[in-house]
Amino acid sequence: MVSTGFDDRDGLIWYDGQMVEWREANVHILTHAMHYASCVFEGERVYNGKIFKLQEHSERLINSANILGFEIPYSVSEIDDACIKACQENGIVDGYVRPIAWRGSEMMGVSAQDTQIHLAVAVWPWPSYFSPEARMKGIRLKTSKWRRPPPESAPVHAKASGLYMICTLSKHEAEADGYDDALMLDWRGFVAEGTGANIFFVMSDGNLHTPPPDCFLNGITRQSVFELAEIRNYEIIERHIKPEEIHDAKEVFVTGTAAEVTPVGEIDGTIIPVGPITKTLMEDYDKLVGKLPDNEASAA
Repeated sequence: MVSTGFDDRDGLIWYDGQMVEWREANVHILTHAMHYASCVFEGERVYNGKIFKLQEHSERLINSANILGFEIPYSVSEIDDACIKACQENGIVDGYVRPIAWRGSEMMGVSAQDTQIHLAVAVWPWPSYFSPEARMKGIRLKTSKWRRPPPESAPVHAKASGLYMICTLSKHEAEADGYDDALMLDWRGFVAEGTGANIFFVMSDGNLHTPPPDCFLNGITRQSVFELAEIRNYEIIERHIKPEEIHDAKEVFVTGTAAEVTPVGEIDGTIIPVGPITKTLMEDYDKLVGKLPDNEASAA
């Protein structure tokens, strides 16, 4: 039986090469990652027993660690195997996969060269990130006061835990005001992304416009949507988008492992219809990952 807390669950977590009881998969209070955010992670989805783009996620995890200056003591194939084993041991055929790597507790201070690097993989059932109702009519976004930092100020191309602090602050504020999520601008004032998803706009020219990932992650789901759009002959234009251009958008949607392809129905009071391009790409993505029964081969 699953409790309300993520620390108190039945199941097993892959932890430094061993399957560990869920409640015993712990770290010390002086773990460097807890104090100095020396931690990287991935978010993955398993559909019908297959983890979508597993290798790409494992490669990004290793790259994120390298950006933060540490080396994960496992290869891409070993991380892949750990994710698959964690799903199998817990009987998860549709759910969420969270690999995470961090610096241990051997040193306490800003310096951390001699800390042990740990790796763990947890998996659990995962419903829709946004409610089914919100996905159908479009989620509501509110622009955050927090902004994505420039690449000279933070390791913006790593999926690093510390970069998500402003996302939590932004999402909490948006939810407190009745919105589903926050829209984040970059340090220049251009549209960047959501708190955990990239964003696309269908503008009056009929093309898809999306911010270039120069200060945030080029999401794996984002890249998948590029591939799907090419099949549909939808042109994608990467460019800096000013907030005032939102009023001219014909459709808006966000993309991410958790969010998948989710329409946006409102930004700061501007109502945006859920249009045909968004609906088509939602369906195409569901087929790609294997959510629809007629496309099992495409998800392999």
